[in-house]
Amino acid sequence: MTYDRALITGGAGFVGCNLADILLTDGHGVIVFDNLSRAGAAANLEWLRQRHKKALGFVLGDVRDYESLRRALDGVQVIYHLAAQTAVTRSVVNPREDFEINALGTINVLEAARTAKDEPVVAFASTNKVYGVLAQAEVAEGATRYTLPQYPEGIDENWPVDFHSPYGCSKGAADQYVRDYARIYGLPTLVFRQSCIYGPRQFGVEDQGWLAWFAIAATTGKKITIYGDGKQTRDVLHVRDLVEALKMAINRIDLTSGQVYNVGGGRSNSISIWAEFRPLLSDLLGMDVQAASFENWRPGDQPVFVCDIGKARRDFGWEPSTGIREGVADLLDWVCRHRDLIAACVLG
Repeated sequence: MTYDRALITGGAGFVGCNLADILLTDGHGVIVFDNLSRAGAAANLEWLRQRHKKALGFVLGDVRDYESLRRALDGVQVIYHLAAQTAVTRSVVNPREDFEINALGTINVLEAARTAKDEPVVAFASTNKVYGVLAQAEVAEGATRYTLPQYPEGIDENWPVDFHSPYGCSKGAADQYVRDYARIYGLPTLVFRQSCIYGPRQFGVEDQGWLAWFAIAATTGKKITIYGDGKQTRDVLHVRDLVEALKMAINRIDLTSGQVYNVGGGRSNSISIWAEFRPLLSDLLGMDVQAASFENWRPGDQPVFVCDIGKARRDFGWEPSTGIREGVADLLDWVCRHRDLIAACVLG
């Protein structure tokens, strides 16, 4: 589809600002809707303003405020709903806040879209955590990683959801609401169940954005703690590839409306979070990176999750183009060039 104007909730976040930058470069109008509460969000917004000046719209708002969302949708044809509480650990400490942001906030987005004059498309950033700990899958332990021998291509969209942790529940509820609004109301929606996204302008912290946090900690001398044994395996996806997937799925909304897609790096971009990532990080930095300590596994942590991305490939022709080594080198380049900014935003 063609459209003139998009609204990005959480548009000053890591994925949001990268998406906004590319959409603006492509000539789309963009409204960033963000409460700027997340570390680095204000810096990301300033970066966008410097690059795009008057072409960028901004609304200081919170997805928990339905009226501010409704007002922001004037003239918008596409909503990229990225705003979220993103940390499992924080959801355990404050499940009410997690629910209000992730579940209620998504209902507000959907209702604002459903009652809008132009009925915009809603693309929702869900998570692989909706599948829980994959209790039904046989897990094999290797020397450096866990694998799922029965699922060599990874987990596809037919795998049953099994929400685990307040974060999994709130995102899972939102995921199902987005899908159901297409069925019940005919609202054009799509869901991306995303794996680990990484790249420039990711102000990673210990409990969210592990790949960026390890890169930041290794280059700034901060202690790295591994929760679990470090063999937990994930497929990782560079943010540019995620943005391309979003664009391609929206362009085929005639086919993708009401659909759910697992979106990650896939089997070819899978890596264990420490046993395999540490040697890569050490090699790229030219130094021996070590963990300070190993602690107990976090609640709901999956020993292994790898997306089967076959449905996205079939439906709208997408697959990742950035390999792990190239992508991590790109992230490290950004981290090394912005140490002062990162220190100010997340290191204190």
